[in-house]
Amino acid sequence: MQKLTSQSEWIARAQAVLPAGGFGNFDPGIIISHGQGSRVWDEDGTEYVDYLIGSGPMLLGHGHPEVMEAVLEQLPKGMTFFANNSKGIELAEAIVNAVPCCEQVRFVASGGEADMYAIRLARAYTGRDKILKFEGGYHGMSAEAQMSLAPEARVNFPQAVPDSAGIPQGVADQMLIAPYNDLGAVEALLAEHNDIAAIIVEPLQRIIPTEPGYLQGLRNLCNKHHVLLIFDEIVTGFRLAFGGAQERYGVVPDICTMGKIIGGGFPLAALGASAEIMMHFDKSIVGADKWLMQLGTLSGNPIAAAAGLKTVEVLGRAGSYERLRETGKTLQDMQSTALREAGIPHQICGDETLFDIYFTDAHCRDYRSAQHDNPGRNDLYNNTLRSQGVFKSPGKLYASLAITQEDLELTQNAVTQAVQAICAT
Repeated sequence: MQKLTSQSEWIARAQAVLPAGGFGNFDPGIIISHGQGSRVWDEDGTEYVDYLIGSGPMLLGHGHPEVMEAVLEQLPKGMTFFANNSKGIELAEAIVNAVPCCEQVRFVASGGEADMYAIRLARAYTGRDKILKFEGGYHGMSAEAQMSLAPEARVNFPQAVPDSAGIPQGVADQMLIAPYNDLGAVEALLAEHNDIAAIIVEPLQRIIPTEPGYLQGLRNLCNKHHVLLIFDEIVTGFRLAFGGAQERYGVVPDICTMGKIIGGGFPLAALGASAEIMMHFDKSIVGADKWLMQLGTLSGNPIAAAAGLKTVEVLGRAGSYERLRETGKTLQDMQSTALREAGIPHQICGDETLFDIYFTDAHCRDYRSAQHDNPGRNDLYNNTLRSQGVFKSPGKLYASLAITQEDLELTQNAVTQAVQAICAT
């Protein structure tokens, strides 16, 4: 049967009704039709090994049978209630049992929303206004988060550079920006400013790993200056380990945010902390002046909670993270070996579960050093991978438990082709 609408037709339709022709997320030049297991297909029927995995949530792959069963069991019972439900409560219990800093959690619908509330919670608890974040750190789309995420101008620290139009100067005035992996810079800012409520940090900043002792150093400085430490674990939660980066690195923050994986592919995120900090969501305890208002139509949605609960259960089984890391290490090694043998300068940057390549000799330790010497080389590499059936972001590769030996062999061939394309230029 002839396909009624081709990818090019869908792209034209999108350009007519969507700004810049897309949802604001991934490359609008590709329209995904469906996914199954480790693969996705575009509207022309082209098949890809999926290393984008929805920007992280699909750690078990698309259409995982146990997750599907859990969702289909919940669907006829109700799609949303704007009220407590048992699946949401069970998921909250699972998170509290797994994540070291969490005695209680509050659900929201997106990771950016969770980060926004985490910042507001820190301000409510401490009574202070300023937030310290790191250049290049991504914490969603709130006004505070859209500061020095990807600044083109390299201004002096701690000046904040807005990444978006529509942000008042007053927001920038409350944000302090420091270079990642530089404890000295953080210590100097904490000594100078006594009105900092919290430091918010990705324990793995995009794909840049922390230097040894860095996270513990932040923890020590926060303790010394009575500042809260927020781990943005939207990406790393239930990915780096069952207990997230906190378990992986052995450092416990005061507040953490989680998303992506805990929704099992559905819109769901959460923030968690001790009961003492979380009590600011309870007006009956803290009173009107210190109460943090938070509500959301889909917060704790039972479909998302059912999918997330089953995903977390599967990840908790013996051997899950060992297999995930083994897959990631194989993907790292095949690319590094091919590039090294071709004499192409590069750095593999990140964790086995989440990483990518910088085409540079430089040590990548912060936003300013983690750059390609030749961005065109990165474009050529990633475009060739996609032409050979590998679907990934231009700056990130997610390993998943759905990846098979056949997928790895296809990827190896694509990597060979991509390296040859670079050598031919």
